[in-house]
Amino acid sequence: MSKILMKGNEAVAEAAIRAGCRLYFAYPITPQSELIEYMAKMMPKVNGTFLQAESEVSAINMVYGAAGCGKRVMTSSSSPGISLKQEGISYIAGAQLPAVIINVQRGGPGLGDIQPAQGDYFQAVKGGGHGDYRMIVLAPSSVQEFADMASEAFDLADKYRNPVTILADGMLGQMMEPVEFKETLSDEEIEALGEQHKSWCIHPNEDGDKKHHHEINSLEIDPAMLEKHVENLYAKYAEIEKNEVRYDTYNLSDDNEILCVAWGTASRVIKSAINELKAQGKSVGMIRPITCWPYPYEAVAAAIGPKVKQVYVFELNTGQMLDDVKIAVCGKAPVKFWGKVGGIVFTPAEIQQKLEECFK
Repeated sequence: MSKILMKGNEAVAEAAIRAGCRLYFAYPITPQSELIEYMAKMMPKVNGTFLQAESEVSAINMVYGAAGCGKRVMTSSSSPGISLKQEGISYIAGAQLPAVIINVQRGGPGLGDIQPAQGDYFQAVKGGGHGDYRMIVLAPSSVQEFADMASEAFDLADKYRNPVTILADGMLGQMMEPVEFKETLSDEEIEALGEQHKSWCIHPNEDGDKKHHHEINSLEIDPAMLEKHVENLYAKYAEIEKNEVRYDTYNLSDDNEILCVAWGTASRVIKSAINELKAQGKSVGMIRPITCWPYPYEAVAAAIGPKVKQVYVFELNTGQMLDDVKIAVCGKAPVKFWGKVGGIVFTPAEIQQKLEECFK
């Protein structure tokens, strides 16, 4: 199949449709507006439902209802819009419903600006809503990966009956790169995907032997029942941690003197700096979490080679992944951090300078 040059926002929308998404509810906000525009144009062509809600709060609760019917449903927004969705996300997690949420991050806090940032790591990974819950969080670094994660996110959401977030950023949403798409699911395949949820999802009431009632909510009046429910959730989360950790490495070897840790598009800048240092005979490796949750703690620890004298974390925020890296490193090497905020993206030259200081 030939590749198509597309913006990240459009590529992930196309990939979601091909993966069987037939329900999409959202509210426009930059820098993800092309995503909602693409869905508005294309969903009617596949007999799907597109609805621009009156607010982000409405959109996420529409997702809640559609997910309760066992359908492949998606919403998307950018940072402050995702903040408004947090109550609904907590409800969806509490009700154990499959849904995909795309966050094309921008600078913050508050309204911030419309430039790319990575300031929503805490919100996505540590839980922006109330209560004890987890979302699976995927972090793409290229337009191809962004598109590939659409189908993966739906599969994971279905497998674990859990919301899945794709944590992108404005740079990835706006950049154009060649993309190769997976085959489009047929109507029969999409229908079969819905069949797997019939044991719990909402159906029209039917007479006779087929009559059934399924109750879906996240409300438990009895504290003991709620405790048992949360314990069941965390048993599921333990399975996710066991089976779904993903990460990527670059230039890792036993000769590395510095180990870099970065996620998303920031990792691409780090790669460029590593290549420059490699040409000078300096050995620097990198590990990139692809799942920000579950986090690849063991992989980060294992990436610290015998010669590593510095672990360096780079993010487009004030150090939100830093705590997870420190947990993984567990004192095996000193950990430093450097980042940029306000929608400013660091350059390869700036990263190279920071890394060169560690060789002095």
